[in-house]
This record gives sequence, C-alpha cells and structure tokens, in this order.
Amino acid sequence: MNREFLKSLGLEDEAIENIMKEHGKSVNSIKEKADKVESLESQIEDYKTQLDERDTQLKELGEKAKGNEELTAEIDRLKGENETTKTEYEEKLQKQAFDHKLENTLAGEKVKNTKALRALLDMDTIKLDGDILKGLDDQLKTLKESDSYLFETEQKPNSPTIVAPGNPQGGTGGVNPFSKESWNLTEQGKLYKVNPDLYNALKAQAGK
Repeated sequence: MNREFLKSLGLEDEAIENIMKEHGKSVNSIKEKADKVESLESQIEDYKTQLDERDTQLKELGEKAKGNEELTAEIDRLKGENETTKTEYEEKLQKQAFDHKLENTLAGEKVKNTKALRALLDMDTIKLDGDILKGLDDQLKTLKESDSYLFETEQKPNSPTIVAPGNPQGGTGGVNPFSKESWNLTEQGKLYKVNPDLYNALKAQAGK
C-alpha cells in the first residue's frame, strides 16, 4: 500500500494520511504483540499466519515479475527477511513461555526469592515440553533438602526450629549469613570459597 495508489482512487490528502497511519499501526502491532506474555500459543499461530500470508503474496508477485531480474531479486530478499522474522518471533515467544511457566511453578512451590533460587538451578537441563518443565522437579527436591530457607514452610505453633550445624555440600544449614539476624563474616568467607553461586544467591536474597 502506498500514497500514489490511494491518490489514484481519488482520495483526499487527509483521508490518505489517516489510512497510512492506520496501516502503520497494523504493521507495528506484530512487534508489539511479541512483548506480551498472554496467549503465547495463539500469538505464535497469529504471527505464522500473517507471515505465511506475506509469503503467499510475495510468491504471487514473483510469478508476475518473471523476466524482471531486479524485481525478482528484491522479492527473494523480502522472502528471506520474512523467514528470519518468523524465527526470531517464535524464539522470543518460546523464551517468554518458558520464563512464564518457570515463574508460575516456583510461585506454586512457595519460593521466597525466585531470583536467588534461579541462581542455583542448572538452567541448561530444564526444558519446556508442552506445558511441562522437564528437569526441574529433581532440582527443586534437592534444594528443598539442602537450602530449605529458600522456601516458605508452615510451622506448628510453639514448635522449635532445628538448624543443622553444617552442610558438607556447601549449604548453610538453613541460615543466611548475610541476613541481619545471622550476619557472619566467617561463614560468608567459607561459603564464597565452597559455593560461589550460593554465596551470590544468599547475598541477593538478603538485599546486599
């Protein structure tokens, strides 16, 4: 769509300007939708449909452009751009779907500080398969045993809290040495040497 075409239809300049603005909004809406998390699957299908329609239009133009090498080359270039855009949008939406699912799962597990816990996860082994995060359950189970302080727990009234004196695997026995109540420079130093990732996670959790 261009201004010359609209002028040939006998439209006034003001009407042409309004039409071009609306057309620009419709083109930009694709990129805007990529920044939303809601209805991810339907968005992906929507992008595919729109880009497939563009491919079809370019294919039809290609048939008409036979014999015009310059126009044919331009059409091929646009086809390549369409394919690249489709791949980028799909990757972006898949990442959003992964992050959204992970955050919801951690919230369901009553994680106190998702940022601190994510620092302890081996993200390379966690994959989103449909609506399931594979490779996450076992890691959460391990962390609940070694670093239970990262999770909210229900305690019975007047029941004592038992804290283990140490953790040979590099944990902190349920105590955060960066917290105001348990500030301990010695434990911080030990933790930094034994488990740098946990050191950074606990420091972040305590807001340091």
